[in-house]
Amino acid sequence: MSGKSFVQITTDVSKALGTLRKEAPDTMAGFGAMSAAALKEGSLSALQKELIALAIGVSSRCDACIGFHVKALIKLGVTREQLVETLEVCAYMGGGPTLMYAAEAIRAYEEFLPRMTKTDAA
Repeated sequence: MSGKSFVQITTDVSKALGTLRKEAPDTMAGFGAMSAAALKEGSLSALQKELIALAIGVSSRCDACIGFHVKALIKLGVTREQLVETLEVCAYMGGGPTLMYAAEAIRAYEEFLPRMTKTDAA
């Protein structure tokens, strides 16, 4: 296992985003509103929209995006099978480099799932 921790990545980025919320409140409020509107249930479910967001994060090779969207997917009840099928499409469309980040998304899922399951049970 590499030294990369998606728990640590999302924690660190969340802190930095907090700084941006203080120093660039209008931009961050606008981004938050766009996020809420884009992920709102509609013709596509929230789960489907988060799978799309994860696919873009994987394709863009964004560790923080992978972490945040995997966490959101776990909260929405994603199955491992749904996650893997999404990552299969990512690998097909993005080739080898995307395949490496698809593997990172699996690592993020395996890192977050036990932590979040324990938290939800408490």
